[in-house]
Amino acid sequence: MPWGEFKDTAAERRLFQRRTVVMLVVIMLAIGGLIARMYQLQIVEHDVYTTLSDKNRVQVQSVPPPRGLVYDRSNTLLAENRPVFSVTLVPERVDGMDDTLGQLGTILDISEEDLERFRRRLQEPRRPFQEIPLRYDLNEQEMARLAVHRHELPGVEVSAELVRYYPHSELTAHALGFVGRINRDELQRIDPVNYAGTNYIGKSGIERFYEEILHGQVGYQHVETNARGRTLRVLERENPVPGEDVQLHLDLRLQQRAHELLDGRRGAIVAIEPDTGGILALASVPGFDANKFVTGISVKDYRKLSESRDKPLFNRALRGQYPPGSTLKPMLAVAALDSGAVTRDYTIWDPGYFRLNAGGRLWRDWKRGGHGWVDLKDAVAESCDVYFYEAAVEMGVDTMYNYLSRFGFGEDAALDVSGALSGLLPSRDWKQAVRNEPWYPGDSVNFGIGQGFMLATPLQLATATALIANRGKWVEPRLLKDIKGDHPVDEYLPEETHEPLKLKNHDDWEYVVETMVEVMHGRKGTARGAARGAPYKMAGKTGTAQVFSLAEDEEYDAEEIRERLRDHALFVGFAPVDNPKIAVAVIVENGGSGSGTAAPVARALFDAWLLEYSEQSEGALVSGVEGQVAN
Repeated sequence: MPWGEFKDTAAERRLFQRRTVVMLVVIMLAIGGLIARMYQLQIVEHDVYTTLSDKNRVQVQSVPPPRGLVYDRSNTLLAENRPVFSVTLVPERVDGMDDTLGQLGTILDISEEDLERFRRRLQEPRRPFQEIPLRYDLNEQEMARLAVHRHELPGVEVSAELVRYYPHSELTAHALGFVGRINRDELQRIDPVNYAGTNYIGKSGIERFYEEILHGQVGYQHVETNARGRTLRVLERENPVPGEDVQLHLDLRLQQRAHELLDGRRGAIVAIEPDTGGILALASVPGFDANKFVTGISVKDYRKLSESRDKPLFNRALRGQYPPGSTLKPMLAVAALDSGAVTRDYTIWDPGYFRLNAGGRLWRDWKRGGHGWVDLKDAVAESCDVYFYEAAVEMGVDTMYNYLSRFGFGEDAALDVSGALSGLLPSRDWKQAVRNEPWYPGDSVNFGIGQGFMLATPLQLATATALIANRGKWVEPRLLKDIKGDHPVDEYLPEETHEPLKLKNHDDWEYVVETMVEVMHGRKGTARGAARGAPYKMAGKTGTAQVFSLAEDEEYDAEEIRERLRDHALFVGFAPVDNPKIAVAVIVENGGSGSGTAAPVARALFDAWLLEYSEQSEGALVSGVEGQVAN
């Protein structure tokens, strides 16, 4: 039978029609779904997806503010900002971190220390899309090599940022402190909004204490980026508010002179302007280069500093706690007079030693044969230990503690000096709590010449000396002189807490000052050599602090003792006497004699400030000459 007789044409046509209708329905439903989805995306959710699109295209970037500058009292720049070029990585945009780091290692000189620091920061909490620096301070050749390969390194950028720079670093490191990169602990306590984009924060000193006004306010910019995240253009910008510039009482010339005077010797000098409390010089020698800490000091350099026997990182002016020795005697003279333990006319016989009880222990005077008959003025001028042994026993520890605490000992009395220690002002209660022992009369004997448990910092000694120069008027030490903006200085300085030290007889201040003048200008004064030829009158007191104790009958021979076990040399003083412009405290570690070592340093500092540097030097000189002629 022919093939056509078996084919059902009508049935096939109906099947085709049904299939066509089904396909048309499916196609229409699909088209309807697409149209509905398009309507949903384009009309209903237009604003949502426009925002998401902009987020992919437009990014908000923080703009860190320039840090405020720091000037000395003569407007010499002490801390500035300089541009530094660094290679940075944004981890969210990097395709394969290990491969990228390996490729960068073939282009740039990247040390293992740089890599270790980068990986450590990579693990620390941070803001999304925050750049992490890998290498700092690129030179032109390195930037050129990196530019050639830039297209091969997504997420790698060369960033320019303003970095703190200290042009007089070693001179000012201990006074200004320094800034450094923000660490994990600091990230937890700072304002995340205002510090967005900021990589550095004050770590110590003035940089830390005035961080709030030096930092400024962060800015923002909206930038358009391509698919790879590179910035195409800036759409909108809100400029940051730079940090305020600050001016300090510090005088760079005097600071430099202080370092020169201590050159080659370990020690500290603090100079204060009595009228204002302004710190004119705060020198701790040896110093260090603070610039190395800004972008991260190398392990080798840090180990060299930290392991040095001379301890350059240790701020002796603020944290060095030394027995004040005889430099404490003018303050004890004030206490003895005002408490009634001695009078101006009270005299003692000094045979060269002191005994509490007959047949008891001998406390020796520095002068083996003794000073003979001495009154209070002689005792200060000649630094008679025996007189102050007796006065200390007569006063007792409670009286000495009461008066010395009002001189600022046993506390950090400075207003804006970060990191200062409080020394140790011993008391009856302190010894019972720490040593579980009562206070013995022999402890008072040692206390009377600034030895025993007593410890003080150079800053405390300078502060107490300034109080004598002011005849009891308290002006707490400070570094800040002015803020070069709309902010009043008092808004950022803590409130002064000390009351004036009022004596029963105000003339006792003048008497104690006269005893200190005798030290410098008297016939038997211990520092008369240092004051010789001065065209002004000065007041001072030398001191020697033992580094180790001698047995009762043992003689001190400096030549036979290793240099680092020799006594510390100290001096405190102010000038001119009638109109004080500067009060100083000097300590030369293992310097031996206060009169032979520390006093000449102070004299040179007085001359520098009164005769060379100070704007009031002419008036101060005239005042000193008139006082000397009158004398």
